[in-house]
Amino acid sequence: MKMTAVMALKPGMVLAEDVLNFKNELLFPANTTLDDRAIAKLSRHSIMCVEVKEEEDFATTHFEKIRVSAGFRHFEKTYNIFLPKYKKMIDGLINDKTPIDVSMLFQIYAEITGCAKTGELLLDYLYNMLPSEDNLTYAHCLNSALIAGVFGTWTGMPREDLFRLIQCGFFYDIGKLMLPQELIWKPSKLTDMEFELMKTHTLQGYNLLKDQDLDESILLATLEHHEKCDGTGYPSKLKEDQINLFAKYISIIDAYEAMTSARTYRQSLVPFQIIENFERTERFYPAIILRNILLHIANSQVGLTVRLSDDRLAEVILINQRKLSRPLVKCEDEVIDLVKFPDLKIVAVL
Repeated sequence: MKMTAVMALKPGMVLAEDVLNFKNELLFPANTTLDDRAIAKLSRHSIMCVEVKEEEDFATTHFEKIRVSAGFRHFEKTYNIFLPKYKKMIDGLINDKTPIDVSMLFQIYAEITGCAKTGELLLDYLYNMLPSEDNLTYAHCLNSALIAGVFGTWTGMPREDLFRLIQCGFFYDIGKLMLPQELIWKPSKLTDMEFELMKTHTLQGYNLLKDQDLDESILLATLEHHEKCDGTGYPSKLKEDQINLFAKYISIIDAYEAMTSARTYRQSLVPFQIIENFERTERFYPAIILRNILLHIANSQVGLTVRLSDDRLAEVILINQRKLSRPLVKCEDEVIDLVKFPDLKIVAVL
C-alpha cells in the first residue's frame, strides 16, 4: 500500500485502511473503491492523506505476489538488458567462430543474480519469466546457467567447480541453435526421424566448442547431458560411472528448466509436480545430487498455501522425507498425509 495525498487521488483507487474523521468517526472502510464523490468527501473533512492499495496488494497467490513485486520488476528489467548481450555473444560464436569472453559471461551472471537475495527467490523470479519465441533457446541456456549457480551452491560444490558448472549452463545446449527452431520447440510429439535429428544437437554443440579455449568438463557436459545413469540416454548410452560429473548436474538442470518454463502450449509445472516427475524418473539421475536438490525445492514450499486436485486449499506443513512430492498438508482442521492418498495431488501453489 502507498500513502497518497487526497489531491492526487483518482477514481478507481482502493483504500487500504479505514479512514476516520477528526472525531474518530468512520468515513470510509478499508477496501472502498473511490469515486469523485468519495474523493470530494475526503477533502471536505480535511483529510490530507490516505493509504491506497498498490498492484501487489491485489495479488492473491505466491507467484502473483512475486510477479507484481518491485524486486521482480527490477530483475525482469535487468534480465531483459543482458539476455540480448548473451544472445549476441552466442550468435558470434556460431556464425563467425568469435571466441566467447568468459569474463563477460560472468558479468552477465553477476548482474542478473544480484537482483535476488537468495537462490530460492532467483528460482521464483525465473519461474515468472516468459521470453519471446525467438529467444527461447537463448533464454533456456541463460536460465540454466543461473540455475546451475543455485543447485551447485545447494550441493556444496567447491568454488572452482561451481564456476565450471555455471559455464556449462551457458554453453551446453548451443547445438540446438544449429537446428530448425520449429523442431526444437515443436509442441507435439516428435516423429522418430525428428527425434533422431534432435539428438544430433549434443554432438553439433561439442564439435562447435571443441576448438574453443574451454575446460574439458564444459565440452563433456555439452556432449553427455542427455546420457542417463541407467544407460538409456544418448548419444553413447553411457552409464552412471562413465558420465562426466558436470554432465550429470546439467541433466538435472536441463530437465528442471524445461519443467519450470512456461510455453505457448503449456503452463509451468508447480514445484511438487516437478519433484514428482523427478521421482518417477530418478533412475536417470545421480541419486545423492538429485535428492539434495529436490529436498531444497520441497523445503522452500513449507508454509505456502496450495490447491489440491479436489479443489480444496491447504497449507504445506511438513515434507515427507521418503516421498518429497507428497508432503503433509493442513486443510482447515484436518492434517492430510498425501502419501496415504495417492489420488490426491497438489495442482497449484497459491
